[in-house]
Amino acid sequence: MTIHPETQTFLDEMAAAGGKSWNQMTPAEARETWYTICTLFSGGPESVVATEDRVIPGPHGPIEMRSYTPAGTGPFPALVYLHGGGWVVGTADTYQAASRALANATGAKVFFPSYRLAPEYKYPAAAEDCYAAVRWVAENAAMLAIDPARIAVGGDSAGGNLTAAVALMARDRGGPALAFQILIYPVTDHRFDTGSYQEFASGYLLEAADMRWFWDHYLPNAQAGEEPYASPLRAEHLRGLPPALVMTAECDVLRDEGEAYAARLREDGVPVTLSRYAGTIHGFMHPLEGRLSFAQDGLAEIGAAVKTALS
Repeated sequence: MTIHPETQTFLDEMAAAGGKSWNQMTPAEARETWYTICTLFSGGPESVVATEDRVIPGPHGPIEMRSYTPAGTGPFPALVYLHGGGWVVGTADTYQAASRALANATGAKVFFPSYRLAPEYKYPAAAEDCYAAVRWVAENAAMLAIDPARIAVGGDSAGGNLTAAVALMARDRGGPALAFQILIYPVTDHRFDTGSYQEFASGYLLEAADMRWFWDHYLPNAQAGEEPYASPLRAEHLRGLPPALVMTAECDVLRDEGEAYAARLREDGVPVTLSRYAGTIHGFMHPLEGRLSFAQDGLAEIGAAVKTALS
């Protein structure tokens, strides 16, 4: 492993700045810290043709959802984007720059549901909200000026976990049909015993202890972590899922489980592209898109993949 100088400079600056690790914070402190990080490091928001905030029905109450419309004429392909943040932090505002950039890069209308967060709402609340949002988008395609045959779902980190869960739910529950899935350094298994967990346990922004902290807030009990909608890698099989782009970071505790999920998809006949971004860390796509140049490469890869899959 050779860490990129750009990544090392960032890590050195973070270490010099000090501060608490995620696992030392309360959820309220983590949310405030996340907002600060996104404000400092996210790239400047790009212009889109339109944004719209709406409230849609959810399984246990309303779900706020924001949409971003790119240039062009509908019906558009659609990308339902599920945010990261360990199921504990993240809002439409902290992901505004990323969502706008995704709309422009993919040419898809991007939908951003604000699912219920842990620990106030435990698993499977977030997954059920995200599935409900994807289903609502598909059922209201005509009103939303999108093509119901060209719907993708994607997300980063915990959002990658939710993406995999939603794809499984859509398969298991008879729809909606999804054309593509994007998993960016995803959480796929409630285990902490992979090689990357050992190699990058501390000092690489997201630490092993942080992931235990996030999982402890998300799950109602340890046994729930064995369920496939919590740990998609433990699903009996992955046949019948949509084609996938799986992106991992070399210096990330989650690297091996993301790559194991890509291997399982391939073994079960699902077309999959696996891209490992060498020398960089978890979060390089978001919230560090304004700081690490890897983000632009990642955005270009997502844009090309979505355009091909949803053409």
